[in-house]
Order: sequence, then structure tokens, then C-alpha cells
Amino acid sequence: MAGKKATLVDKQTIISRYMDYVLEHESYPKSVYKFCKEIKIKEEEFYKFFGSIEKLKTSIWSEFYNNATGVMYANKEYDNYSNREKMLTFFYTFFELLTMNRSFVLFDLKENTGGFKNIQKLNGLRKDIRSFATKLIEEENEDKQFKITKRPVFLFAEGAWIQTVFLLKFWLDDDSAEFEKTDMAIEKSVNTIFDVFDNTPLESVMDFGKFLWKENSFWN
Repeated sequence: MAGKKATLVDKQTIISRYMDYVLEHESYPKSVYKFCKEIKIKEEEFYKFFGSIEKLKTSIWSEFYNNATGVMYANKEYDNYSNREKMLTFFYTFFELLTMNRSFVLFDLKENTGGFKNIQKLNGLRKDIRSFATKLIEEENEDKQFKITKRPVFLFAEGAWIQTVFLLKFWLDDDSAEFEKTDMAIEKSVNTIFDVFDNTPLESVMDFGKFLWKENSFWN
């Protein structure tokens, strides 16, 4: 008699089952052993991809980022976009993906009543966002002849992360149909940050300054 075909266990399978586990139990697994027993896989299969439950928690947010950029880069028109359009495309795609997994994201983030300051699971996402923004600005700076016209890479990268935190908070509280208010917030915030770095009117700089101040208060 032929044996049963082994079920393929990969990184995406573990993440998917973890998210289902969290939603069904309304709690996080207490240990790798109990989690693996629940989803019927061997511990060694888990450890091929993650060293701990905490590492899995962090990796999920990087996977959201990787999936969003994967979809974005697959668009043949993407390379022809301006930096502003690339940033808009990223945020639209990223939050569309979060919306597809909204029940999990709400649970995963709203457990942190003190804001996002101490959410270690977002550290990987922060690095990803900063890296994405850094690459955009460095590419644009290569085309600028004079140093004075180059955009400040660190400031732009950190601004992109603060913007992400702001949009996450906004999206969590958004109850509009199809989250259209979040789409508006994405457009306005991206345009504002690019207007600031394009040295457009003073009122845009002031608006961005207020935004940074509010987000700094939220972060701290």
C-alpha cells in the first residue's frame, strides 16, 4: 500500500496557520511545542524557518512588507514611476494587504494599549520601510549635480517610518466604507512629505512639522 503523501510545510504555511491559531484561540501560542502540536507539524519543521514564537511574530510584519513589494515590483510600469508615485503605490498595496488580513492585524496591534512604542514585532518592518525610502532617495540624489539639491536620506527614511506609524493608527480606527478615508490619508501624507522635500510653500512645511510633532508625542 502506498504511503500518504507528505504535506509540504513551508514558511507561508506556518505563518498562515499561526494567524488562524491566534484568531481562533484569541491568544498567542505559549510555546513552539504546543503550537506545533495544535497544527500537527513537527517542531523541527518549525525551526527550519523560525527560532521562536517571538521571531515568528516579528517575521509576519516583514512578510506583509515583502508581499506588498513583490506585487508592486511585478507591475511592469513600476520602474517608470516617479518616487512620489512609487511611495503611493507601496502604501496603497501595503494597506490593501493589511485589509485582507484585518482581523489578525487588529488583534495583533490593539493588544498594545500604550501605542506602538514598545511593539518589538514592528522592528523588522521599520527597517524594511526605512530601507525602501532610503533607496528611493539615494537613486534620486544620484541625478542631482549639486550637494545642496540632494535630499537628506536619513530624514526622509525616518519620515517614511513615522508616516507608516501614523497611517497604521489611522487605518486601525477607520470605519469608512472600503477604508476610503485611509486612501485619502495615504495620498495627503505622501504628497505632504514630498512637498516638504521639494521645498514647496512654507505652509506645507508647517503642516508637516505639526504632523511630526503629533507623531512624536504618539511614539513617546
